[in-house]
Formats: sequence, C-alpha cells, structure tokens
Amino acid sequence: MSILKKIFGFGTSAPKPSEPSAEEIYKTFKIVSTPIPAERQWRLAGSIIKIDGEMSLSRQFIRADLLASKEEADTFAFRKARQIIDEQGERLFKNGQPDGRV
Repeated sequence: MSILKKIFGFGTSAPKPSEPSAEEIYKTFKIVSTPIPAERQWRLAGSIIKIDGEMSLSRQFIRADLLASKEEADTFAFRKARQIIDEQGERLFKNGQPDGRV
C-alpha cells in the first residue's frame, strides 16, 4: 500500500517548515529562515515579520528551490526575503491580517 501512496499522493500533506534556524533584520522587517527537509535536501522557506505596535504581522514564503544544506537554504531565504521586501515593502502588510502567505 505504501507504494500506492507515493504514486498517487494518498495521505500526503503540505510540507512542514522546520524550526526557525536563522534570523536577520532588514530595513524595518525581521526575516526568519525556516527551511523544510525534502528528499535529503532543504526547501527554501521563511517568514517576513513586521512589528506594528502591539501586533506582529507575518507573511510566509515557500519556494520550489531545493538546496544541499540547511545553511545554504538560510542564505537563499534571506536573499529571497530581501528581494520581496524591496519589491513590495509595506504593501506586504496592507490588509493588516496578522498572518498570511506571500
């Protein structure tokens, strides 16, 4: 039965990010890298967080990119998050919802 699960995707769920492995501050945002283990590699994933008074607003991103090491995934997560911030800036959090995906 397990081969059928692999072939047809039965019982699979969305990948779960690992624990936060690295953080950095960029402009007025906090970037948290949370790479996802995938087939002996690491999928690029992270969060962009904005602290707005008492409320923390967060946007998650998950990319298709697979990298050989967790450290490499951290480096590329920071690079991608900085790119998203440079392109979208405050518009990331325009609707004011506390959590969401980019």
